[in-house]
Amino acid sequence: MLCIRCGATAEKGYTTDVTELGDGVVIIRNVPCYKCQECNEVIYTADVVQKLERIVEMAKKVMQEVSIIDYTKVA
Repeated sequence: MLCIRCGATAEKGYTTDVTELGDGVVIIRNVPCYKCQECNEVIYTADVVQKLERIVEMAKKVMQEVSIIDYTKVA
């Protein structure tokens, strides 16, 4: 895959996604992604984006000030 920012090669990897929700933060670890080898841009596939959205919605229902979730255990 090519990076959408700089056009360099992006390789499969994992990252941590952080979403701020006004009065709280949701941290999702071990999220599959593509990482650019040049500019470090993180690219998610459409199915990962959908799963992240579901995880964040789930976290809102039981929201604490900080929620840390492992993607591999809930996706």
